[in-house]
Amino acid sequence: MKNNKLTIIGVLGSIAVALGALGAHYLKSKIETGLITIDQVNGFDTGVKYHIYHTLAMLIVFLFAKQIQSNYLKWAFNCFLIGIILFSGSLYLLCTRNLFHADWLSFLGPITPIGGLFFIAGWILLAMIGIKKELKV
Repeated sequence: MKNNKLTIIGVLGSIAVALGALGAHYLKSKIETGLITIDQVNGFDTGVKYHIYHTLAMLIVFLFAKQIQSNYLKWAFNCFLIGIILFSGSLYLLCTRNLFHADWLSFLGPITPIGGLFFIAGWILLAMIGIKKELKV
């Protein structure tokens, strides 16, 4: 039986680990060249952390959805996915734009906090389940 949500979670998790390794090894080695700053490496690392945290949150939501029928779970899953794309994705591009000589990517700056709002919305949606239902876990 095919499950697209679990596939998405697996792909997002593997991307997070790969990008974490990229940041820890490749990007740090480029600091000496001046193409990337310590602040940019730290920003990239923040993107990776939120990426993996919310991939794990998506896995938990996926597992809860097997026990609880709630639109809030579906919405929370989608909010976390959109948050990863907007928040982490924009940080990845913003923090590495000098390496690719792509200063034009600076327009993504306002996208990062929008992704953060999606993360917050996902967590609020999970809280709504706790408010609305008596859970037996």
